Amino acid sequence: MLKLDNKPLSYDRAFTHAGIQYPANWLRLSSLEERNALGITEVANDPTYDQRFYWGVDNPKQLNDKTETVDGEEVKTTGLKTLWSATQGEIAASLLAPSDWRIIKAKETGTNIPSTWKTYRAAVRTACNTRQTEIGNAADVPALIELLFGQPIVIKTKEQQTTDADGNGVVDSDGKAVMETVNDLDSDGNIQNIANPAIATAWPTPI
Repeated sequence: MLKLDNKPLSYDRAFTHAGIQYPANWLRLSSLEERNALGITEVANDPTYDQRFYWGVDNPKQLNDKTETVDGEEVKTTGLKTLWSATQGEIAASLLAPSDWRIIKAKETGTNIPSTWKTYRAAVRTACNTRQTEIGNAADVPALIELLFGQPIVIKTKEQQTTDADGNGVVDSDGKAVMETVNDLDSDGNIQNIANPAIATAWPTPI
């Protein structure tokens, strides 16, 4: 973050200093020496945090529901697990809504619901239940974040002996193989990606 007179500066925005108006592109075009001469300093950005899960830096929100007595009355505070489980229900409802008319039509006309739609709607409900179970099993707030928003693909790796420039296996002073972690390539020489088991169950593909 750039600061001048203890006030933050933004790229591509004009600013005024000592009665002089500087154009929006000045920061991008100026040299370090020019900035220093003007008194512009660079400081670390303020720590950021995900406000959906934290009250502040290193201050996670409540994970589970909690009931406590306040002034003689029981007060229940809803935790993140309950909130995000409810969100899964809302998502499921939004996925089912476009095909609700098919169910209504079948009931009103006495016709059969196409099997593909039955299968899809059942899969949505199953996915919802599974996701809610996975949320309920999250050990802490970071685990919940990883479950819901972590990277869905991880690179498969393996351990193998390090080789020298001639392709010979490297050993240490005790004669033991020196191992290293490398990407595990398939038969075509491509890096193998595998699904991250920490990610919540995927919703079925709409039909």
